[in-house]
Amino acid sequence: MKYLIAGIAITSQSKYADRWTNMDEILKQNSMEVKPCDRHDIPRHDLKRVICSLCQTEQDVQQHCIQCGVCMGNYFCSKCKFFDDDVSKNQFHCDECGICRVGGEENFFHCNKCGCCYSTLLKDSHICVEKAMHHNCPVCFEFLFDTMKGITVFPCGHTIHLECVKEMERHFQYSCPVCSKSYCDMSRVWEKLDQEVASIPMPEIYRNKMVWILCNDCGETSEVNFHIVAHKCLKCKSYNTRQTQGGPSSCSSRIAEMVR
Repeated sequence: MKYLIAGIAITSQSKYADRWTNMDEILKQNSMEVKPCDRHDIPRHDLKRVICSLCQTEQDVQQHCIQCGVCMGNYFCSKCKFFDDDVSKNQFHCDECGICRVGGEENFFHCNKCGCCYSTLLKDSHICVEKAMHHNCPVCFEFLFDTMKGITVFPCGHTIHLECVKEMERHFQYSCPVCSKSYCDMSRVWEKLDQEVASIPMPEIYRNKMVWILCNDCGETSEVNFHIVAHKCLKCKSYNTRQTQGGPSSCSSRIAEMVR
């Protein structure tokens, strides 16, 4: 049997069940500051009964205790069996997602193709990818679908934490970790690379050497002159390319140096 004590989910077999004697200790055990290995998980939708931590009355899942009348949570979702006292999070339940989210229902919309809720700012601009958030963040590997952190959608349609994007930018990484497509305007960087390539003539042995490249941005395959700095896509003019054949390979991309 699954139980909930004053809005905090535990199982009747939990090793903490006989130790939690008051709300302070319950909240401490479930704090996000506790090490992940010391927390516990429970499928909230399977909960059938709750126990009031004040009067110890067992009852059906509901917001107010039938015995002492205490409110178990200022926010209560009967579908998720979810309780929370901090209503400043602007919690709301999404029937399509099947979970409660934070941030205010008016600020989000549910994309049926992506299978998740996005900010209304992305409603007319994001590219749909089936189950776009039903996977881990490609940087920190936290599951994205039920994360409480900010999410953004790259032009390629892949999703990632906002804070992880900022971390990537601090390390001068401007391509999607999943598909390697550029996620921001790189035209100024490409102009700098144009100048650098033009200023560095290749030795005679490599001057007429041709190599095949694949553009990470447009997917075009091109045959171009080999250069030690970078290779430019003939179709979209991007330097976000990789050499596929024709060795020797050029040096590592200079994109990071160009944007510093």
